[in-house]
Amino acid sequence: MTRQAAAASLAALIDAALPQTQCRRCGYPDCAAYAQAVAQDEAAINRCPPGGAQGVARLAALTGREPIPLDPECGAEGPLSLAVIDEAWCIGCTLCIKACPTDAILGLNKRMHTVIAAHCTGCELCVPVCPVDCILMENASGQRTGWQAWSPQQAMQARQRYAARTLRLGQQPSPAAEDGPQQDGPAPSLPDKRAAVAAALAAARARRA
Repeated sequence: MTRQAAAASLAALIDAALPQTQCRRCGYPDCAAYAQAVAQDEAAINRCPPGGAQGVARLAALTGREPIPLDPECGAEGPLSLAVIDEAWCIGCTLCIKACPTDAILGLNKRMHTVIAAHCTGCELCVPVCPVDCILMENASGQRTGWQAWSPQQAMQARQRYAARTLRLGQQPSPAAEDGPQQDGPAPSLPDKRAAVAAALAAARARRA
């Protein structure tokens, strides 16, 4: 195996060990890009706050490096938080929809928006782009933080949704994302998607009522 191939293989393993929140707190555009940088020894293993201390330990085991504390410049380990939109203040600008890496926000131009909680990774990328400051982050995992607040299944779903959004926008995924493992089983059917959308809308209407 060539050095380049070995780095690509390691990058795929590292990417699979990340929580896939796509939050960019590490300083890279997505989890796959960060994984590639770590594999090429261009980035430290302590730049992923969503993964927490356990995430650092995972990357240390994969790379053979010593575990180190999280880099405070990237943020602190914390619980899983989910975005919640105050529909009473939402102006339907769609900026949050454009910022969401997993297409977890549902809405139309000049119409109420709502967040599909099951698809939200807590990346917080929607918060700074909101011009009326109507998006709050709510604790969804209590005292559980890092990988204790996030499951491999959630990470896989987030990765797949991010990849689907990237393709929809005509962008190229990072190499590690292309080489990574894929989840077995069929993709969600159209009825399933419609049911998720209907449930999100019903929840939004209930909150407004």
